[in-house]
Amino acid sequence: MLNDSVATKGVPFDLKEHVTYAIGSVVSKTLLKKDIGNITLFSFDKGQGLSEHTSPFDAVVHILDGEAEITIGGRMQTVKAGQMLIMPANISHALHAQVQFKMLLTMIRGN
Repeated sequence: MLNDSVATKGVPFDLKEHVTYAIGSVVSKTLLKKDIGNITLFSFDKGQGLSEHTSPFDAVVHILDGEAEITIGGRMQTVKAGQMLIMPANISHALHAQVQFKMLLTMIRGN
């Protein structure tokens, strides 16, 4: 996974244009990282993904371009551009790109 630079605070930018696709790769850009959580922009090339894992954070996925196959607790669903999904903390989840997609991930620490 490639990780790129942080966005400049106070300067507007287009999320979809702020991260590019890379052949055969997942690209991530951390936009904001705090003790209470972080905001990361991703692009996934076709066939790429994140294997099944858990996180201690609730996570909001906002698909910006394309569509993602997201599996939560063994249940797969397709999330398309313009849609959001909340992934609960401590439940296994995975992401897969049947087609290229871009997403904004907001992770928030919970109790």
